[in-house]
Amino acid sequence: MRATGYLLSSLAAEGADHIFLVPGGLTEPLFSDLTTTPGLLPLVAAHEAGAVAMADGYARASGRFGVCLASGSPGVGNMITSVATARADASPVLCLTVPASAATDGDVAPDPCNAVSLLAPVTAASFIVEDSRLLPRDVRACLTRMLAGPQAPVHLRLPLAVQRAAVSDAWTPLDASLSQPRFVDGGAVERLWRILVPEGGGAAPMRVAILAGAGVEKSGATEALTAFAEQFEIPVATTLRAKGVFPEDHRLSLGVFGPAGHRPAVETLLSGQVEVLIVLGSGLSRRDTFGWDTRLLPSHTLAHVDVDPAVIGRTFRTHVPIVGDCRAALARMIEGGSARIMRFRAGNELRSAWVGGIKASGPACFAPEQTESAATPLHPARVAAALRQVLPRDGAVVVDSGSHRAFFAHYFPAYGPRTYFAAVGHAPMGWAIGAAIGVKTVLGDRPVACVTGDGCMLMQGMEVATAARYGAAVLYVVLNNQALGALWPQAAGRGAHREALAALPPHDFAAFARSMGARGLTVTTPEELVPALTEGLAGPGPCVVDVRCGREYALPELPSGPGQAEQGAMI
Repeated sequence: MRATGYLLSSLAAEGADHIFLVPGGLTEPLFSDLTTTPGLLPLVAAHEAGAVAMADGYARASGRFGVCLASGSPGVGNMITSVATARADASPVLCLTVPASAATDGDVAPDPCNAVSLLAPVTAASFIVEDSRLLPRDVRACLTRMLAGPQAPVHLRLPLAVQRAAVSDAWTPLDASLSQPRFVDGGAVERLWRILVPEGGGAAPMRVAILAGAGVEKSGATEALTAFAEQFEIPVATTLRAKGVFPEDHRLSLGVFGPAGHRPAVETLLSGQVEVLIVLGSGLSRRDTFGWDTRLLPSHTLAHVDVDPAVIGRTFRTHVPIVGDCRAALARMIEGGSARIMRFRAGNELRSAWVGGIKASGPACFAPEQTESAATPLHPARVAAALRQVLPRDGAVVVDSGSHRAFFAHYFPAYGPRTYFAAVGHAPMGWAIGAAIGVKTVLGDRPVACVTGDGCMLMQGMEVATAARYGAAVLYVVLNNQALGALWPQAAGRGAHREALAALPPHDFAAFARSMGARGLTVTTPEELVPALTEGLAGPGPCVVDVRCGREYALPELPSGPGQAEQGAMI
């Protein structure tokens, strides 16, 4: 078998059924195998950044890994921002590249742009296959590093001579434990139990809360988290990256914690009332800690569960570090022994009353009346409410970077894992436009909406043509406010020259969509929202709904949160 066939069939054997690429002359040796490998469908993107974003969206929605392919030095350069985005959010993506200097069979001409060095800072591994005999080893090494926690994108470079060579080895499937490790430090779990239920009948901490991060989603721990929280009446907040891993309409849900978070989550975790805080699968980044706010620290014990020991204790001193998989840790907690489980459950009534008081003290959202705003240009909160109304409970939304990310984090409730996607760590504009296509390839008939802005469309809107080309029925909702919305509040009223830096000229994105082969609709009044979104979801292929929004609306901010200037830096 030729090396390219071996590589692609090996990826298909590991569950990859799409490869996202921008073809070039240097990828020509792969064309035959790209089009004939059973179970693997090539999807041509408009730009390499879009191809990587599609692979990233595919990985996030599937729980497996995404694959992308680019040609030559310019293609590699175009990939970097999207690869960095995957790295920041621990998304497993395999980036395949072919060299720009394929002038000879031996690929001995110097590369004008070293792809390995370019991608090394934004991947967990980046190297060249030096000999076709090493291809099986190198593919296995790449996939293993990509999937083993902490997950991350990796890069594999294929010289022309390697692509054309024969490989006689048969692929041996990877063990599932690489991508779904089921280990936990049992001794550390026991230490946490001794804090929750002190030996000798001492007073047990009553006010226990959970902050759930992306590790819950990655480990498939949503059901275990719900069971654990319900058994002991423990309230749960999530990070933005983990939005949806705990249903936001659950009686124990506090909502999202952090910038543009929900009142119950922010006020509870910063109140000083929490005695024990259990962090599940969050790196406790600046966003996840509301700007490293020390008020997040509990009065008694901080317990932190993560597969990556390097993130435990990195931000705050951790009293009970638990290295391991979130699902395994939760399962171990539930199997904690009947006597102490019953002792801990004795505090359920107090915890239930505590949560009830939190919920009764005010609405979950800041200015909830904005979801019914009749203003024109439209309020983004009204758009979020309308999209939630037309999307089914299991529908997915992919949210881009900008002010719309804050509005949707706050006003759009998510009810299940892998239904809300956002590039949180790196946050490039336009990422969601391509990522939504990758998500759609996984979810099939389930509706997928992409929420983006006019600035994002100017950067990556060409991928609407990719969606149209392949009939990907993605609903693109463009919050068109003629501004770089995250910057506008800091520029407005401070002089025409400063405003000019954040303002954008008017654009007709419905007409743009039609020129790209998609459907296009325009919304200018609140009454038009639900009919347009419903029509957009119902028709064939992609549809762009150009929603004319105002740029003067304040970002959702709770009184207990940081100022808008600081919040804006984390949107």
